[in-house]
Amino acid sequence: MYKIPLFDLNFNEKEEQAALETIQSKWISTGPKTAAFESKFAEMLHVNHAVALSNCTVSLHLALKLAGVEAGDEVICPSLTFVATVNSIRYVDAIPVFADVTSYENPTIDPEDIKRQITSKTKAIVVMHYGGFACDMDSIMQIAKNNGIKVIEDACHGPLSEYKDKKLGTIGDVGCFSFFSNKNISTGEGGMLITNNEEYAARTKLLRSHGMTSMSYERAKGHSTAYDVVELGYNYRMDDIRSSIGLAQLDKIEADLQKRGEIRKMYIDLLKNIPGLIIPFKDYKEFSSNYIFPIVLKDSDAENRDRMRNELSEAGIQTSVHYPAVHHFSIYKEFYRELPVTDYLVDNLITLPMYSKLTHEDVNFVAVSLKSIL
Repeated sequence: MYKIPLFDLNFNEKEEQAALETIQSKWISTGPKTAAFESKFAEMLHVNHAVALSNCTVSLHLALKLAGVEAGDEVICPSLTFVATVNSIRYVDAIPVFADVTSYENPTIDPEDIKRQITSKTKAIVVMHYGGFACDMDSIMQIAKNNGIKVIEDACHGPLSEYKDKKLGTIGDVGCFSFFSNKNISTGEGGMLITNNEEYAARTKLLRSHGMTSMSYERAKGHSTAYDVVELGYNYRMDDIRSSIGLAQLDKIEADLQKRGEIRKMYIDLLKNIPGLIIPFKDYKEFSSNYIFPIVLKDSDAENRDRMRNELSEAGIQTSVHYPAVHHFSIYKEFYRELPVTDYLVDNLITLPMYSKLTHEDVNFVAVSLKSIL
């Protein structure tokens, strides 16, 4: 057991009671709790439509289908992301085209490299708001508009994060969120697709449940006794047990993010003057979910980074790396291209503990230990 783990689940009796009440209601599959979760999520993000799904990966898959991406089309995406971002592109038999990130200080996809990768086959751009910090969406949306291509936001790190007073996920054509166990909002597994496009929302609801024109809950309540299947759909539904947990999590999210912001400030104050250390997004002014707290080592290499992680582990501090570069995975070797900024980051980045239960003493211990090792 670590003295300070990387992450701590923000669960208590609220989530337990929510799940129990749903179980006692005798309706546990997609139903009223899921509808309530969708409605509350849409309201909090100021978006017209939110559709709950079984995870964020399937949200990305459906987003690409909504964008009309088909076999042989090209989709520009970052390599510095979880592999699901790119896997979803392959699910529709499209070609992932990797773009580099902007800098060591800003590890979000670089608009200038996006421009360089656009061809006549480019159908969409998938951006990932790294750590809950926004990509340069003004530039990216202008590039998309100029070239007639769609923008999908992988906002799995960024519930309630903002870019120029807009919530992340609401700026592009479709936004995708994750509720995996280590995310800001957790339901164990789960995801959400958001959009202001009414047709996209209706088609998502169709595709998440086998292409059926009505769902079990509607038929059970007598609103429909028959259904048609009008499109080849999937079983991508979220159940009411997870949705009830999600509702409890939404009640906590604003206080949780406020606390994370305070913890981030502590980290920056303690680490900002250390030679040999870069703090990505150090001067970021927008509201952020602060999903993770990454640091980057200067003039370093993977061996040195791993040595430091091992020494932090011996001190009782759990760390991680967000993320191994997707373009180096064996399955993606045919799509490889040189990404120098991404490559340096994946060898020299360390993710420090970040969650709302961290105390000032915890953060100070991490900072002192890091200084000592450096």
